[in-house]
Amino acid sequence: VSLRATAIIIALYTFYLAWFFITTESVTYEVWTGLFSSIAMKVFTFAALVSIMIHVRIGLWQVLTDYVKPAGLRAFIQYVLNLIAFAYVAIGVFVLWGV
Repeated sequence: VSLRATAIIIALYTFYLAWFFITTESVTYEVWTGLFSSIAMKVFTFAALVSIMIHVRIGLWQVLTDYVKPAGLRAFIQYVLNLIAFAYVAIGVFVLWGV
């Protein structure tokens, strides 16, 4: 999966949510839970979360290889940031499928 593919998924998700907020008069709890109750929205949100994680991993790898020269330090930073990205997706899935 390339950066372009993940960027397209993230952009589509952003545009969809922007369209939702623009076209919805009043966003209440019922409207918000109704939006995320459909399986299509859950799958789309999950795809966006995974795309963000992949996008972050590739981008951080590129930046860290350019600016952090010691291999051990670079590996440690990548490990920590990858754990954070994974936790982001795991928490997002937990919240998403709890609706």
